[in-house]
Amino acid sequence: MIDITIDKELHGTNGNMNLKLSLNIKKGEFLALSGQSGSGKTTLLKILAGLQEADANISVDGEVWQNETTKLPPQKRKIGFVFQDYALFENMTVEQNLYFVHKDRKLASHLLELTELTELKKRYPNTLSGGQKQRVSICRAMMRKPKLLLLDEPLSALDVQMRSKLQNELLTLHKEFGTTTIMVSHDPSEIYRLASRVVVLHNGHITQDANPKDVLLKKQGSQKFSFEGEILELKKVDVIVIAIVAIGQQLVEVVLSKDEAKELHIGNKVTLGTKAFVPTLTKLS
Repeated sequence: MIDITIDKELHGTNGNMNLKLSLNIKKGEFLALSGQSGSGKTTLLKILAGLQEADANISVDGEVWQNETTKLPPQKRKIGFVFQDYALFENMTVEQNLYFVHKDRKLASHLLELTELTELKKRYPNTLSGGQKQRVSICRAMMRKPKLLLLDEPLSALDVQMRSKLQNELLTLHKEFGTTTIMVSHDPSEIYRLASRVVVLHNGHITQDANPKDVLLKKQGSQKFSFEGEILELKKVDVIVIAIVAIGQQLVEVVLSKDEAKELHIGNKVTLGTKAFVPTLTKLS
């Protein structure tokens, strides 16, 4: 069991706010942190890792990591941290990057086999693809046999096919090692596929805490689906307006009446839904 209470003032692009929350996470859970940029997700991970100061009480399986009188340094917290930017040592081979954390050759060999990196173990990072580098980063984090694995959007820079492959590998490692995992992600499909629980942050506070299905599936009104996106272009064609909307890594074309489009502008964040099989765009507040 992980018990977390945090109170920290943040200075973000939207002004000052307090990251103020309490969380209890069961051992072996895969928890996804979601919410808009600047809501405190990455800061929460850094506080857990001991990389950022905060008024916090953190205990893991009865061991105090941080309170009013105690603060374990990052190297003494049993944590694996995977960033988006790989953070590999360029002058070390794949296996040397793993041995730098812990010289356990049996564990390193097993991790490389699980992630299909065995044939690349003598290679240097500058000869690897982005997906291969991130797999090395994940293996390196697991070399600590962490009680807590922290993932800060580790797959967001990868293409869809590679992201799907690494999601499978992450889930395999999570289950095999029984690690408690906290992942920051903005990808609904990734969250649904990996997480057993979703915590949504808004302005430093928890606004939702439930299973992925309850958080992600839109069931309001008669809408059959609803996705958030951004308007890239509005084109007037005769008596209609065609909106080009970016949703994730895909572009969608939506036909609107002039009345429906009059309050919309390029750059607006919108939801794309459907009512009675007719697509609708709704501007987000």
